[in-house]
Amino acid sequence: QVQLEESGGGLVQAGGSLRLSCTTSASTFTTYNLGWFRQAPGKERVFVAGFLPITDTTHYADSVKGRFTISRDNTKNMVHLQMNSLKPEDPAVYFCAARYGLVEYAYWGQGTQVTVSS
Repeated sequence: QVQLEESGGGLVQAGGSLRLSCTTSASTFTTYNLGWFRQAPGKERVFVAGFLPITDTTHYADSVKGRFTISRDNTKNMVHLQMNSLKPEDPAVYFCAARYGLVEYAYWGQGTQVTVSS
């Protein structure tokens, strides 16, 4: 069973930073590819950041390139999303997601809310 738990959301001023974390089991961490999505009110859930299988290269949505960084902590089975220079368009529920190889992401955490005040 794949379980993902996000943490680190909250309220931050525009221009500020937050770091989101996703915790999972060791088996999930080593078997699945983890990434981050977000969903703003009234909008579809969209990809934010992830790792490409095999090459392990990071990739990002254009809207967050240069501001967000995804990373892994192999000792703690965690994936982080460092979000800098947060903008008014960044508020959303952020989800950790897992996929096997190149198939679609199929497993989701419960989400963590990010709010940006202007």
